[in-house]
Amino acid sequence: MRHENIFLTVYSNKGEALLDEQIEAANDQEAKEIGFQKLKENNYEDTTHRLVSPDARLVLFHR
Repeated sequence: MRHENIFLTVYSNKGEALLDEQIEAANDQEAKEIGFQKLKENNYEDTTHRLVSPDARLVLFHR
């Protein structure tokens, strides 16, 4: 099974990066699950965030 590094970034209202992490996942669904867990751990569920694949596909976005 091939794993990719998916990038999770959370932004403040001023556009500053509050969280910028790489997530290793086998597919988009696994990346979303891991991303949601990291957002929940840091209390960022309702903060602007995005999850982007290495080929620049937007996997998840919340504004």
